Amino acid sequence: MQLVLAWIAAATAMTPQRAIVVGGSSGMGKAAAKQFVKNGGHALLVSRSADKLQRAREEIMRETGADAYAVDTAAVDATDEASVAAFAAGLAPDSYDALVVSAAGRAPHGPVAELDVADARGMMDSKFWTAWHCAKHVAPVLADGGSITFVAGVLNRRPGKNCAPLAATNGALEGLTRSLALDLGPRLRVNCMSPGFCDTERFDHMDTERKAAMLANTAASLPLQRVGEPADMGAAIHYLASAQFVTGVVLDVDGGHGVRQYADAATDPMRRGDG
Repeated sequence: MQLVLAWIAAATAMTPQRAIVVGGSSGMGKAAAKQFVKNGGHALLVSRSADKLQRAREEIMRETGADAYAVDTAAVDATDEASVAAFAAGLAPDSYDALVVSAAGRAPHGPVAELDVADARGMMDSKFWTAWHCAKHVAPVLADGGSITFVAGVLNRRPGKNCAPLAATNGALEGLTRSLALDLGPRLRVNCMSPGFCDTERFDHMDTERKAAMLANTAASLPLQRVGEPADMGAAIHYLASAQFVTGVVLDVDGGHGVRQYADAATDPMRRGDG
């Protein structure tokens, strides 16, 4: 019985109980918040839009069956350092043991020579500097033994054409992850989840048929023959926040994107066995 009780205590200690999720009003951030709440934890959703935050809160409570105390919200512009500093100053020390940063604006696409530099800077502001601000100001109030999890993306190491702003931003986030793992350890662990193609609200602005074709084409090139879902990413983020001997890691959650095949099997002699 003592052994069983010890195991339960250890398992509980590995499960983050109170998480701040920046970018928690939609997509992967919202999915991560659901995962924390499903596991008996509490989530503080942070983003710029109070309306989106409230809708996300209601959805999480409805889908998890959690009570009103399981999910809170805070409207903060995390691209603005002063706003993040003020938010962090209002948090009680040690009241949260996990920080997740998944916020990002819409990524500009196009050749570098033709892209407006301001758009590329906007990508860095919304994704990289948001993470930097949160690490600088929120990390000091996290409980000992807690964690930070960033969300980057596979385009850093295997970019597509016309994706330089997002590829560069993701690369910067991975570098920040490894540096902070050294700077903040052993008190805090710092990791990064690198998603592949995931069907989130980010693509809702697209024409329906074009979006469906894009999803189908990407799925066909992946070993798992499907694109990711927010729940896939939420589970991976929760793992990184829970794994006590994992830090400085970039975890690929991409359905095999790193080994995907671009050539058409019908015309590629190496895949037909002709070579």
